[in-house]
Amino acid sequence: MIDNTPDDRQRTVDFGFRQVPAEAKKSLVREVFDSVATRYDLMNDLMSLGIHRAWKRAFIAALAPRPDRTLLDLAGGTGDITFGWLAGGGGPVILSDINQAMLEVGRDRALARGFARGLSFLVADGECLPLPNGSVNTVTISFGLRNCTDKPAVLAEARRVLKPGGRFLCLEFSRLQVAALMPLYDTWSFRVLPRLGRHVARDADSYRYLAESIRTFPDQDALADMMRAAGLSRVRVRNLTGGIAAIHSGWRL
Repeated sequence: MIDNTPDDRQRTVDFGFRQVPAEAKKSLVREVFDSVATRYDLMNDLMSLGIHRAWKRAFIAALAPRPDRTLLDLAGGTGDITFGWLAGGGGPVILSDINQAMLEVGRDRALARGFARGLSFLVADGECLPLPNGSVNTVTISFGLRNCTDKPAVLAEARRVLKPGGRFLCLEFSRLQVAALMPLYDTWSFRVLPRLGRHVARDADSYRYLAESIRTFPDQDALADMMRAAGLSRVRVRNLTGGIAAIHSGWRL
């Protein structure tokens, strides 16, 4: 039998508004975050006018940290969700990211904040995690899923490593629900952000990609359907700031 399924050398995926070979996307995303790692938190403040901090507080509150529960923080980068979990009394955390430079920033921040206890670091691809089935209580990914090449594979892996009764939560930019604000939002995304990137991080292209990646990411309903297809149950969506961001959650039952 002839297998007509395209391999990664033939399949293309989105990289912002561009289509690139699937096998190339991981290295392109890695270049973006290598470039912005040391200024990532500053740029998040500038990109969202500081609102991302309120979104993350709402996300951590939704996690309801408990000392008897373990967390896998996928694409955890510089550690904001991990630190919020630990500060809220959560149990042991695996802070994971595919990008070594981002994880090093997270490690340095953890040491500066005294969060070394109960925290381990893992350089890993969320599409293929080196963790056993049913090994953690909670899996999170915050502003990272849109950068993944195979999003359904990440969702399937999240479900696989969850214990029965465990929960997956995703915080991500989503689809603005207020049509009247769209022109202003587009101006901010495609005109202001690249200029901020050029002047603050000396990298306009990376921030142009970040803005484009938000527009190509599945909307609220589409992501909820992807989570159900991955085997997650009781999927819920909570819009933040008119849908600019959203929290998706689901359970492994």
